[in-house]
Amino acid sequence: MALPYMTKHRGFPGRMPGTDFQFTLRRANPKGATPLVARERYRDRRPLDRMADSAFLAALWEAFGAEPFERGNLDAGRLSWLLGREVVPADDPFDPADYEAMLRIDEPRARASFPEAFEGDGG
Repeated sequence: MALPYMTKHRGFPGRMPGTDFQFTLRRANPKGATPLVARERYRDRRPLDRMADSAFLAALWEAFGAEPFERGNLDAGRLSWLLGREVVPADDPFDPADYEAMLRIDEPRARASFPEAFEGDGG
């Protein structure tokens, strides 16, 4: 069975350094992309989970900035923690189960939620 098309974002970190928090996939799922679902973030999340969200957002900002980007091989679970807040659909209609779905960073909201992800960018 042929795998669905999935853009691989070359140079994007595969995981958060020193952890097992995954940022990218190696290969497409033969059944199709795992649907993105906005996950509720509760105040009692572990600090390490929050650090992973921040590191992932920093990597997104470094790779794409304010420009729309294709979901591609970005990890669905990690994207889902930011979806609907710091990362929003750039397509209308948006298909949360499509590797080719376009997303973008909601910069004002992202800066408010994770200021540390933007340190040193001059913004």
